[in-house]
Amino acid sequence: MRYVQAPQRYDGPGPVLFLAGGITDCPDWQSQAVALLRDTPGLTVLDPRRATFDLADPDAATEQITWEHTHLHRADVVLFWFAPGGSVQPITLYELGVHVTRGVPLAVGADPGYPRRHDVEVQLALARPGLRIHDTLSATVRAAEVLSSPGRSPMSGVHEA
Repeated sequence: MRYVQAPQRYDGPGPVLFLAGGITDCPDWQSQAVALLRDTPGLTVLDPRRATFDLADPDAATEQITWEHTHLHRADVVLFWFAPGGSVQPITLYELGVHVTRGVPLAVGADPGYPRRHDVEVQLALARPGLRIHDTLSATVRAAEVLSSPGRSPMSGVHEA
């Protein structure tokens, strides 16, 4: 597995998996996902969580938003994880809305403790009927790994359970 962390750019070959989900006021679920994927040969994982990030710096925020936008559109598969806790993760909800309409394969998970899980369930049932929403990060990672595997149909994961 190749690991790329923001703000490092990646323009190389696929398959490429983007870890989309909360960063601010959320647990570091990305490091858990990376640990679960570490033995996946040929996969490149794009992680938007930076080691250090100054939320008060508008230049850093612009760089981060631009990096995420560019790399979300570069990804072959996007994993969305809605972590538990108090944050509703509004940017992640926005990104899910954008990418659910693009037709890119998605692996989506929402912890049962995520405060807007029902919204995610209903919206996805309308936008992509049959797309399964996983209850655990490990199940979501497994689904993303399958979607990223060589030989899969380019459209698998778009409308399937």
